[in-house]
Amino acid sequence: MSNVVVHPKTIVDHASGGESKPKLLDEVRAHIQRLNYSIRTEDAYVDWVRRFVLFHDKRHPREMGAAEIEAFLTHLAVVGKVSASTQNQAKSALLFLYRAVLNVDLPWLGDIASARQGKRLPVVLTVAEVQATLARVTGTTGLMVRLLYGSGLRLMECARLRVKDVDFGQMQIVVRDGKGDKDRVTMLPRSLVEPLQAHLERVKALHESDIEAGYGEVYLPQALDRKYPRAGREWGWQYVFPSTRRSVDPRSGAIRRHHADEKVLQRAMKRAVREAGIVKPATPHTLRHSFATHLLQAGYDIRTVQELLGHTHVETTMLYTHVLNRGGRGVVSPLD
Repeated sequence: MSNVVVHPKTIVDHASGGESKPKLLDEVRAHIQRLNYSIRTEDAYVDWVRRFVLFHDKRHPREMGAAEIEAFLTHLAVVGKVSASTQNQAKSALLFLYRAVLNVDLPWLGDIASARQGKRLPVVLTVAEVQATLARVTGTTGLMVRLLYGSGLRLMECARLRVKDVDFGQMQIVVRDGKGDKDRVTMLPRSLVEPLQAHLERVKALHESDIEAGYGEVYLPQALDRKYPRAGREWGWQYVFPSTRRSVDPRSGAIRRHHADEKVLQRAMKRAVREAGIVKPATPHTLRHSFATHLLQAGYDIRTVQELLGHTHVETTMLYTHVLNRGGRGVVSPLD
């Protein structure tokens, strides 16, 4: 076993005389795409499989077992000092490799213990801190961060939002394929109706110019492009927050206008928090935490908040009761 520094490389097929043929990784990609996993999951799983094989000197996974997997996961934790969530993602990738790709259901694999993740309280901004942060983000990015806070959206839920899922009549947003592959409905803030409608007018003009230029097709999930070949050009399927430029789809090779890069939003949030003088490690996801906490502070029922957030279990939502306005579980200190 070697403690190699892993770089993006091609796994060599030794049986072919050293010729570079990434057959295993191609199989992993094919299975992931067949199951309609996201391209982020695809890239992550392929990278973990590559790292696992290279860590064990390019031995084929069929030749390895529990000892090699445990050694790899231990190396990640001890030498790589990765977080528990990162280690668990690596384990999930290897589970997928053996069960879905190699069709090897090894009973010991599921028994390998997952890294224990400590419970952490979410970072939450006060109403004043949220207002100070939002005041420092303008334009399209400002509209996106206001949606994160005003609707409780996750970062990628906002980036992937489609025109058809913004319902001005019902004052609601339909979140499609959220975490856990679930749909949910959340509110559309009234204060964002006019700026969002004005924004969509500009996006529609951009889409029409793409159509005139021979483009205008957007990515459709779950092979809908084969079922509805013309749907990709329809206005309702376009992203609410499209990218400023067209790019090549890494899977199909088609030239499309993808959704806005979430990193732009992350950088804008980081800059706004710093300029506001806030010392909390706030990220775009902090606005979702703040959304939930402020609703509970306003007296809304926890089940309602659970539904808006899309939590499967109310215990997850109850975490926000620990960071409400008064510390110590709402108990007033005897000193006060």
